[in-house]
Amino acid sequence: MKSMRTWNVLFLLAFLLGAAAAASAQDSPGLVNEGVVNAPVGDVWKVWTTSEGYRLLGVALADVDFRIGGLIRSRYSSDGRLGDDQTIHNRILAYEPMRMIAMRIDKPPAGFPFKEAWKNVWTVVTLTPLADGRTHVRGAMMGFGSDPESVAMQRFFERGNADTIRILADHFARPDTR
Repeated sequence: MKSMRTWNVLFLLAFLLGAAAAASAQDSPGLVNEGVVNAPVGDVWKVWTTSEGYRLLGVALADVDFRIGGLIRSRYSSDGRLGDDQTIHNRILAYEPMRMIAMRIDKPPAGFPFKEAWKNVWTVVTLTPLADGRTHVRGAMMGFGSDPESVAMQRFFERGNADTIRILADHFARPDTR
């Protein structure tokens, strides 16, 4: 009977620690970037879910294994190969077709300056169709801490994620891409 009580206490402690960590992550500062893309949701969805489309986000090389648990591997420079130490690995956590994809960094490129902070963040990309055939794109990145490394990484991604949405919007703004 004593061992059952011990397990109950351990379970309760683990539950409370997990709840405290979740509350802390919910309270941590987040980052949101938004923009409107001159393309229907289906076209924008293909950008996030296919290797060819993902390259439209500004990376030189990309491989998308689109499934829960799948990896999105990308490189900003074409002077290497996917899988080398400069490859960024993002793990797909969840998705709702044509609407939302959630992912987190699985492995940053070598030399990524934020050695610990990347381990706690995740990103949710939401696509909303607009009445005129365009798409509202919203990228929300959560899990940042208040430590100096996390704050610096948040500033890094604030600029980078804004650039990504701008690159996507610029691509679909050209008449030959519609």
